[in-house]
Amino acid sequence: MDCYVMTLFPDMIRSGLGTSIIGRAIEDGRIYLEAVNIRDYTASKHGKTDDYPYGGGAGMVMQAQPIYDCYQAIRKRLADAPRVVYLTPQGQVFNQEMARELAVEKSLVFLCGHYEGVDERVLDEIVTDHVSIGDFVLTGGELPAMCMIDAISRMIPGVLHNDESAEGDSLSDGLLEYPQYSRPEVWNGRQVPPILLSGDHAKVDAWRREQSLIRTAERRPDLLEKAAVSPKEREFIRNYLAKRREV
Repeated sequence: MDCYVMTLFPDMIRSGLGTSIIGRAIEDGRIYLEAVNIRDYTASKHGKTDDYPYGGGAGMVMQAQPIYDCYQAIRKRLADAPRVVYLTPQGQVFNQEMARELAVEKSLVFLCGHYEGVDERVLDEIVTDHVSIGDFVLTGGELPAMCMIDAISRMIPGVLHNDESAEGDSLSDGLLEYPQYSRPEVWNGRQVPPILLSGDHAKVDAWRREQSLIRTAERRPDLLEKAAVSPKEREFIRNYLAKRREV
């Protein structure tokens, strides 16, 4: 996958994604990442990319021309028109399903806004997806873009050493992940659940599934509406919650 990030702060993108698993995937050539500086495409001799909003109001608005020219420079390098993601609190909330959907794209372009926003005309012209990472406001779109690229990249074959790691993640099947344990067997007086030491893989899998159901019911019950849960499992959840209320 080729990822292009249109930003006023390219160093922030490079430093944020240049290490750990994503950094290794970039080095291995499984992901191509380029942070493109919008300032390089401004017609202003002073490198200006923003101006006062029409109609008045506080703050500044990013101008259409530098963003459009920046996008056109990227577009000329691609065989097909890419999906262009604008990071905004007004967008659809990003989730694992969207990450899986975007991971099959050949190219993605991310537009990072700043100040009071971006001239609506260029958004109408180039943006295909308005995406938010949550109901809160940040100073710019760089952090949301990095979050999305990290989540999407993990879906690309070969990025993780063990492809099964992505399949077992929280939210991969609509549920939260089960609890994880490692050595030592006893730490700070706390014992690893005996079932995990049994060597019985079928029982371990069953225990992990139950723990995922319980954890989701306790922490994110809203996920259960769309999760792939059988009628028997829904009955298990109802009984568990009923017993919990009695206690």
